[in-house]
Amino acid sequence: MTNKAYNFSTDDLIMLSALQHFIYCPRQCALIHIEQVWSENIFTAEGRIMHDKADSNKYESRGNVRIDYSVPLLSLRLGLIGKADVVEFHRMDGGKWLPFPVEYKRGKPKVDDCDRVQLCAQAICLEEMLDVEIREGALFYGQTRRREDVVFDEKLRRETEDIARKVHELIGSGITPKPEYSKKCEQCSLLNMCMPKTCGKARSVNKYLLSAAEDE
Repeated sequence: MTNKAYNFSTDDLIMLSALQHFIYCPRQCALIHIEQVWSENIFTAEGRIMHDKADSNKYESRGNVRIDYSVPLLSLRLGLIGKADVVEFHRMDGGKWLPFPVEYKRGKPKVDDCDRVQLCAQAICLEEMLDVEIREGALFYGQTRRREDVVFDEKLRRETEDIARKVHELIGSGITPKPEYSKKCEQCSLLNMCMPKTCGKARSVNKYLLSAAEDE
């Protein structure tokens, strides 16, 4: 289990979702969590509907599994606050209940670790809150209608802690990174506010003019 030393106060907490935003795009993370900018598109709307369904119940029981919905989360060690869509509590031998976090996503499994890091952060929060060790959880994707099991190994835990540190540094700086256009920008709900193509071109022109002036 990870070290329980508390590094943050309640005044320093950041939203757990910021970790996923940061991996997707540091500028997107800053626009949302520093500048408080948000806009919805078809992708975020579909995701919100899935999360609303997960939040529609408080809990239910299925044999040796109790399912809790919209579970509050907190880690003072990583400085995170948020909630889990679903936490399944599996009854183990001896009557102990072991948490198993499940996160709902609208699309399909991603190439990067943004979803796995978010789920691992949820597990770390639950470990700190409940004084247990959680070895795995699952991601449920709406497009494939299947679960993807996630093992919280040391590599994923270190990556999650590193991303949490970087997000705290970004938000603490209060500086929004400059835009860098890529194909994933087209699926971002903040595309029209971020304007990566326009701002990127402006920076390129300024760089060219500065270079030309230095050559004279």
